[in-house]
Amino acid sequence: MFAKIYSESGLPLLSCNRQLRGNDLRSGRDIVVMILTGFPDTDVCVRSRIRSKADRTDEGNTMKAKVLIVDDDVDTGVLLHQRLEMLGYESISAQDGAQALEQIQQESPDVVLLDLELPKFSGIEVLRQLRGRKNQSQSTKLMSSAGYQLVRPFVIVMTAYGSVDDAVEAMKCGAYDFLTKPFDFDHLEMVMQRVLEQTALLKEVKFLREEVNYRYAKIVGESQKMKDVLFMAEQIASSKETVLLLGETGTGKDILARSIHRWSRQCDGPFMAVNCSAFPETLLENELFGHEKGAFTGATEMKAGKIEAADGGTVFLDEIGDMPIQLQGRLLRLLQDQEFHRVGGTKSIKVNVRFIAATNKDLQKGITSGTFREDLFFRLNILPITLPPLRERMTDIPELAKYFVIRHCRHTKCPGKTLSSSALEAMMHYHWPGNIRELESVLARAVILSAEETITAENLRLENGGPTKKECRVDDDDDYIPPFKESLDRHSRFLLIQALTQTGWNQSKAAEVLQIHRSYFVRLMKRLGISSTPPS
Repeated sequence: MFAKIYSESGLPLLSCNRQLRGNDLRSGRDIVVMILTGFPDTDVCVRSRIRSKADRTDEGNTMKAKVLIVDDDVDTGVLLHQRLEMLGYESISAQDGAQALEQIQQESPDVVLLDLELPKFSGIEVLRQLRGRKNQSQSTKLMSSAGYQLVRPFVIVMTAYGSVDDAVEAMKCGAYDFLTKPFDFDHLEMVMQRVLEQTALLKEVKFLREEVNYRYAKIVGESQKMKDVLFMAEQIASSKETVLLLGETGTGKDILARSIHRWSRQCDGPFMAVNCSAFPETLLENELFGHEKGAFTGATEMKAGKIEAADGGTVFLDEIGDMPIQLQGRLLRLLQDQEFHRVGGTKSIKVNVRFIAATNKDLQKGITSGTFREDLFFRLNILPITLPPLRERMTDIPELAKYFVIRHCRHTKCPGKTLSSSALEAMMHYHWPGNIRELESVLARAVILSAEETITAENLRLENGGPTKKECRVDDDDDYIPPFKESLDRHSRFLLIQALTQTGWNQSKAAEVLQIHRSYFVRLMKRLGISSTPPS
């Protein structure tokens, strides 16, 4: 093998026709090492490519990719370290399998260059332990010294003499690729680029999933009705049976569906949401089931649908009551057999998918009118959960409002804001026909429009910007007047919560503030569904 050592000015410092040893390498950043394969003209382009990459890494402030070199040959380790440094990577080393596992746990490298012939643990044994740790339960997965769960690094194995059997065994144990000794460093550079592109994609997917999970992570609710809903949702999450979420629009059915997915055994699989009212029949069928090439004009290639893409995870069918009657038969067959065929196809495709459906419509009325299949309703209605409207869980409004204000202040990057007592009172006396979705919209607008740190009732604009009484009615009467008991309970809730908030949730002091007996105060709390502990 032909080798040259260059300074950064491009002048040759050493030329030899043997494998470089560790003591041949000069220390310092002014040395660039090339291992070439006998083609004299190749060194120029290779040198310029390496230098430009190193320069870009030094100029930027981005974090360097970390590479763990595991080899008991010191000379090979030094040579790889120098080469990786020129390519702009950070490298650390280990001399045996035990050190390699320790370094992976402590340093969390992006890539591991692993020799197969190692003392203590062989490279194959290291791969097996990594794979075993990946398959263990959540509580025993590989953890960093700081306590964070580690992503299993990409492993490139290094084997002498191009042993095919060793390489095949390593790939079976989870290696990403392999290199043969003596090294072709152009091949190493290509493999490293491919690995880091894959690493970047995985990190991006992980980040986006965390962003989505944060958006739908928290279900705020201390009222007894919401506690009952969450208790049932947690109970049924471990089952694979179909869940039917019922309730008015804006009550949080999509958030509850994502929570059930997170609590389920399919949590590591994808969550695919399809709004059945957003597509006409032909497009909805294509969105759900996909199509074969040539199935219709413009189908130039095969496309998998949301159901196929969600294999191993959950499909959320929102607004299931609006699904066309002709398509409901295909869905019923899928729910029963867990198999389907794409549009224009004949081959059955098996899937392992958990279905969650949601609707704000009365499906029983749909059955009577002929717009919804009765057999599909029975298949969907195995585990029904009804979410209460916001007007039936008014005690949750203070905590919900606080949560939305904090979130929208963070989203708009404005200083933290608080709600005045007048704003809270106005929200407690509003009917909320749009439920939680309307509450969030009102508070998002208030955060933007309020010039002060305190949001007042005027900032909410509930009277002028909110719906009219006619829009709020629950029947066909033109002038809706809420029942006396409903209005009385709503105002009583507001007074009790205000008194509890002012007294640090001390029931005796709150009763004194309202000038009523403590036992009566406690009975009111129970009847109105107010928690005995302050909201977190």
